[in-house]
Amino acid sequence: MGGIVAVVGRPNVGKSTFFNRLIQKREAIVDAVSGVTRDRHYGKSDWNGKDFTVIDTGGYVEGSDDVFQKEIDKQVNLAIEEADAIVFMVDIEEGVTGMDQIIAQMLRRSQKPVFLTANKGDNNKRLENKSEFYVLGYENIYPVSAINGSGTGELLDDLVEALPDEQVRTDDGLPRFAVVGRPNAGKSSFINALIGEERYIVTDVAGTTRDSIDTRYNRFGFEFNLVDTAGIRRKSKVKEDIEFYSVMRSVRAIEHSDVCLVLVDATRGFDGQVQNIFWLAHRNNKGIVILVNKWDLVEKETQSSKAFEEEIKKKTSPFVDVPILFISSINKQRIFKAIETAVDVFKRRAEKIPTRKLNDILLPIIQYQSPPAYKGKFVKIKFCTQLPTSHPQFAFFCNLPQYVKDPYMRFLENKIRKNFNYNGVPIQIYFRKK
Repeated sequence: MGGIVAVVGRPNVGKSTFFNRLIQKREAIVDAVSGVTRDRHYGKSDWNGKDFTVIDTGGYVEGSDDVFQKEIDKQVNLAIEEADAIVFMVDIEEGVTGMDQIIAQMLRRSQKPVFLTANKGDNNKRLENKSEFYVLGYENIYPVSAINGSGTGELLDDLVEALPDEQVRTDDGLPRFAVVGRPNAGKSSFINALIGEERYIVTDVAGTTRDSIDTRYNRFGFEFNLVDTAGIRRKSKVKEDIEFYSVMRSVRAIEHSDVCLVLVDATRGFDGQVQNIFWLAHRNNKGIVILVNKWDLVEKETQSSKAFEEEIKKKTSPFVDVPILFISSINKQRIFKAIETAVDVFKRRAEKIPTRKLNDILLPIIQYQSPPAYKGKFVKIKFCTQLPTSHPQFAFFCNLPQYVKDPYMRFLENKIRKNFNYNGVPIQIYFRKK
């Protein structure tokens, strides 16, 4: 986990184009398999081996200038609050506008690193115009072209330098759970059912980050930390229940947790917004438990839990090895089971399989069904091992790693899942040259 970058700026300066360029190669893979909606405003990117989450604040401001202004204020404030670094985008063609100056003023009040990025800087004539942006008060201006990518390398070099290093877990080794989901799915009532109206708080432990407070609970015979989704405590601050704001909060909560309890509103189904949150947790390699809440409100004749489960699995495919529980926060139905399941997922995610055991089980399977030949060449897998990382990653050593394709990787993942219990845990597979 390497922090959160927000892209801010007035409308039509190219924020979304820049955002899409940053996440394209990562997201395309997931979208192809899961049919996730395209209007996503956040995704994973990486540069120089450092992963980070990118948030695009553009694309939902509509209305007259003054409405515009209010919306932009809200977005910029939110970005300042939640991001570790900010890309402030302006348009070289149009030059400095009043709105740019207002945004610059807001950003100057923040203590966050800001990178002034002048878009559409793809020819020399335009580059001469960049000096007028010095009035915004930043000594470095990064001219880029979001469309063809020129100039983005330098910007990203400096950007990832400014991001926090991987957080070292300084805590007690307890599971960290985040309750995430779309607005009104019943997160607050679930948390209240869980902690008994705040009575069971033992201590407030400052989280590893500035603004994520972990609350430690000891209930049902389990001890765990609840990663504050920031929306729970700071209700008064964000009056509008806009998807975007709740998503911003979820992004940070997901990054700082071990296991995500993804709450689904049974009356609305596993819709696009929940799928986005699910895939974000998956891409962050977090343990996942899906909780279908408000099950008490569903007409049982029309919708059996089996049918509902199939529906969800269709949408999470190919990652279907996930626990799905039907709960009711209001009736406190299966709340204990939800925590028990999350603790199990936490343990499975941390398990290390001895190399010898892994090879004893997988090598005969690989011998029986080796990767298909590619261009007449045969891949010979000699050995596999689990990497020493916080979530399960496996390396297979072979002669021609570049010839192993996705279907075979999925085949191996299924065999690992069949022989070792990884229910609710994303796993990653790599092929390396022996």
